[in-house]
Amino acid sequence: MKSEVNKEFNEEQQEILKSIRVSRIILPILIGIGVVAYLMWQQFDAEDFAEIRKWTRHKAFWVGMAVVLLTIRHLAYALRLRVLTDKQFKWRKCIELIFIWEFSSAVSPTSVGGSAVALFVLAQEKLSTAKTTTLVLFSIVLDTIFFVGTLPILFLFYGPQIIRPNMDSIYDFDGWGYTFLGAYVLMAMYGSAFFYGLFVNPNLMKRLLVYFTRFRWLRRFRHQAIDLGNDLIVASEEMKGKRWPYFITAFLATATAWSCRFFLLNCLIIAFIPSTSLAIFDQMALYSRLETMFVVMAFSPTPGGAGLAELAFWSFTNDYVAMKSTALSIAVLWRLLTYYLYLFVGIIIIPNWIRNILNERKRNRLRREQEQQQKDDDATTTT
Repeated sequence: MKSEVNKEFNEEQQEILKSIRVSRIILPILIGIGVVAYLMWQQFDAEDFAEIRKWTRHKAFWVGMAVVLLTIRHLAYALRLRVLTDKQFKWRKCIELIFIWEFSSAVSPTSVGGSAVALFVLAQEKLSTAKTTTLVLFSIVLDTIFFVGTLPILFLFYGPQIIRPNMDSIYDFDGWGYTFLGAYVLMAMYGSAFFYGLFVNPNLMKRLLVYFTRFRWLRRFRHQAIDLGNDLIVASEEMKGKRWPYFITAFLATATAWSCRFFLLNCLIIAFIPSTSLAIFDQMALYSRLETMFVVMAFSPTPGGAGLAELAFWSFTNDYVAMKSTALSIAVLWRLLTYYLYLFVGIIIIPNWIRNILNERKRNRLRREQEQQQKDDDATTTT
C-alpha cells in the first residue's frame, strides 16, 4: 500500500514540476537580454557609461530607497492577500504566495497576467473555491479602480504631458498616445464589467457573456464565458456581508503597492540624474508618466512585458533622462529589481512549495487509507 502511494506521489510531483518549464523562464530572459544587447549596440556611449559606473553616496542612497519601496510593495500585496482571505493565511505564507503570484505574472504575457496560476496556487492552499475566486476577481477590480481612478486626476494636474514628453495638447497624439488611450478604455471596460458582475448583477453579466459567444468568431470562448459567469456568481455571494474596513484596507494596500512600484523608478532616476527636481509637484509629474507607461505595457504580448519595457522607457522619460545610455542603465536596474528578481526567486521558492503541497497530500492519502484499513479490519473482526 505504501509503495503505491509513494509511486502516485512521485508521478504527481513530476507532472507538476514539468509544468514549470525551463523554456517559460528562459524565454523572457532571452527577450530582455536581446533587447538590451540591441540597445547597447545602438546607444552605447563610453564616456556616459564611465560616469554611470561611478558609485557615489547619492546613488547608493536612492538605489537603497528603491529597494525599500520594493519591499514595501511586496508587503502591501501580502497585506491585501491576508485581508482578502480573511486572515486565513499567516504573514509568512502571504509573502511566499505573492512571490509565486509575481513569478507566474513574469512568465505569462502581460495581457494575460498570473490570475489563472493564482487560482491554481490558492486552490492548493485549501482555500475554498468561493474565496479563491473572489480573491482573484476582486484583485482585478481593485487594480483597475486604481488606474482608472488616478489617471484622470493626474491628467487634470499635468495635462497631456502624462502621456509622453512634449505633448502640449491632445492634438499631438501619436502612436504612444493612441496606444495609451486604447489600453485605458479597454482596462476601464473590463474593470467595469467585473465590478458590475461582483457587486450589481452577476446573473445578468453571465447571460451577457454567454450571449456574446453566440457570434461565430467568439464561439470557441463559450465554455470560458460560462465558467467566468459562474465564478462571478460565486464571488458575488462571497462578497455579501463584507464590511467597509475590508474594502478600504484592500484598496489602500493596492494603492500602496502600485504607488511604490512607480516611485521606485522615480528613485532610480534621481539616483542617476542628480539634477532631477525633488519638488513634490515635479516628482508627481514623473510618477504620472510612469503610470501611463505601465498602462501601455499592460497589454504586451511578451512575458512580463519583456523587451517592451526596456524599449519604452526612454521614449516616456527622455525629458528627464536625456542620454540614451543612461536611460538603458536605469531601465536594466529597474527590471532587475522588479521583474528578473521574481523570476530567480520563483525558481527557488516554487519547487519547495510544490514539494510541501505534495508531501501534505501524501500524508493525507496515507492517513485515509490507514483509516479505511482499520475500518475493514474492525468489520472483519466483528464478522
